[in-house]
Amino acid sequence: MKVILYMAMTVNGMIARENDDTNFISKEEWDSYSAAVRKAGNLVIGHRTYNILTKQPEFKEFEKVKLVIVSRKKFETLASNHIISKSPKNSLKLLKGFGTIVVAGGGILNTSFMKAGLVDEIYLDVEPVVFGRGIRLFSEEDFEAKLKLIGTKKIYKNEIQLHYKVIRR
Repeated sequence: MKVILYMAMTVNGMIARENDDTNFISKEEWDSYSAAVRKAGNLVIGHRTYNILTKQPEFKEFEKVKLVIVSRKKFETLASNHIISKSPKNSLKLLKGFGTIVVAGGGILNTSFMKAGLVDEIYLDVEPVVFGRGIRLFSEEDFEAKLKLIGTKKIYKNEIQLHYKVIRR
């Protein structure tokens, strides 16, 4: 099983504005991300991301995707293929049998997967925008990981995708 962290971000590492707004993400980036999720057949996100994502009209593209929401809170999910997990490791157990698992956080979830050493590869779709305040790709916690660049791809006019392998120590 391969675990991929897949995120869109600004040039300075923000994944959303402070108010959770992600309208800076291009249609081309969404199409790339959506294709990766549908191909994998699954998606792991946090509770806050779940609340944001499920309100987007594009979310209907994921109706056949097994969705795991990592949260310590109990809440009602919107579909039977949406499952709550209490931890990153448990979320991977719930997705046993999938060849590839896609994690697309929030910063807190991204950090918890990295700290636990569960991420094998990272895809970063870099949008041509910067803003000073927002939600960072990773929350401010004590962890470090070495990466090896294994590919780049131009997604759209001024937008690129960086593909990294996480190097285990």
